[in-house]
Amino acid sequence: MDTFVLLKILAALSSPPAPIAIGVVLALLLVRARRRRLAVFVLGLAIAHTLVLSLPAVGDQLLRYLEDKARAAERQASPCCYDAIVVLGGAIIIPFPPERPSPELTDESNRVWQAARLYRRGVAPRIIVSGGSYGGVTEAQAMRAFLIELGVPADAITEEGQALNTIENVRNVRAIVGSGRIALVTSAYHMPRALQLAARARLEAAAFPSGYQTSSAARSGWEAWMPSVGGLALSTRALKEIVALNLDFRRASLDP
Repeated sequence: MDTFVLLKILAALSSPPAPIAIGVVLALLLVRARRRRLAVFVLGLAIAHTLVLSLPAVGDQLLRYLEDKARAAERQASPCCYDAIVVLGGAIIIPFPPERPSPELTDESNRVWQAARLYRRGVAPRIIVSGGSYGGVTEAQAMRAFLIELGVPADAITEEGQALNTIENVRNVRAIVGSGRIALVTSAYHMPRALQLAARARLEAAAFPSGYQTSSAARSGWEAWMPSVGGLALSTRALKEIVALNLDFRRASLDP
């Protein structure tokens, strides 16, 4: 089993509803082994884990851990001038005709708007869109079409359509820009890992994150402590990124 698969499994097991499923299975096994008290404890722990992660306040704190790192990196970024603006994949759902004839935007699509804004500000003379596909149109092609609709000239956009994850994004962009300086655009919660990988690849990248999701004034007191599907989504997203940030040993493959 390679590291990529192992990390996916770890992230899935730490995120609901997997803990409840695991808790139920373990509890049943413990009941059969006549360990009823331990079975109740294990099941209760699994339910409590899911309830805690479903609190928006918990999801906010987990995401804020990542986004505060992005804010700090953003403050250190020079406002110009770079060889390229690089947009990492994850911003668009690629088309699958005839059911889905055109690309669809996701919660991460503000990455593409951010890139267009930076281009108009003169931050860099070109944009590199990085994102592949398991078949058909690549995400890079879909982002290119979106950027053109936003007014970016077609000849100012370079496609990197092979990468299927962040490590491949970084590796393939490094092959394009070499020692050039890049303005890196991705979602704020994803920026710490993207910068970590860029540094490992000796890619000179400055942070221009988009899509901050946490704010001290975003919720009223009672909303922050009411379990919700939205809170669970925040926690799950953050946990997966934190696991990858700290345990993805594949980053060593980026060493020059």
